[in-house]
Amino acid sequence: MIELIRLILGRRGFEVEGAIGGRAGLRAIREHPPDLVLLDLMMPDMDGWEVYRQIRASDEFKEIPVIAVTAKAQNIDRVLGLHIAGMDDFVTKPFGAKDLIASVERVLDDS
Repeated sequence: MIELIRLILGRRGFEVEGAIGGRAGLRAIREHPPDLVLLDLMMPDMDGWEVYRQIRASDEFKEIPVIAVTAKAQNIDRVLGLHIAGMDDFVTKPFGAKDLIASVERVLDDS
């Protein structure tokens, strides 16, 4: 999935750094703070909700926009992500390149 996102966004001029798992993702955010985080909610070592909680709890990183990219397509997940947790957007897998690009550009324009 990381390579697919890198390919799609790379063609639009975005630099994409990927991490496998929540702990590696948090480490990457600390080492190279990004302009945006694309976050899978289902990861092996730490789920995306916990990663999101830690990002928002950090004074240094709480303003980084976060887009959930997940196969969890139920309405309750969308409501939790967007309205309760305050994620910036929610992209459901499988997604089209246009949907991902539109979400990324919209969120970056709003930040």
